[in-house]
Amino acid sequence: MTAYAWQKSSYCAQGESCVHISATPAPDTIHLTESADPDRNVLDTTPAAFAALLTALSAR
Repeated sequence: MTAYAWQKSSYCAQGESCVHISATPAPDTIHLTESADPDRNVLDTTPAAFAALLTALSAR
């Protein structure tokens, strides 16, 4: 398994369910995981797609 430098979301409430993010420069990829996931399933996406997700979520 690849070792990522995970950063916990600043919007994480107390408890076990927190989103963690990591980025790798080559290829330019954003990695997401959830702290309550014992297997550390990782979702990979592009920076543009992640930015679109954040824009859509902040519009709510």
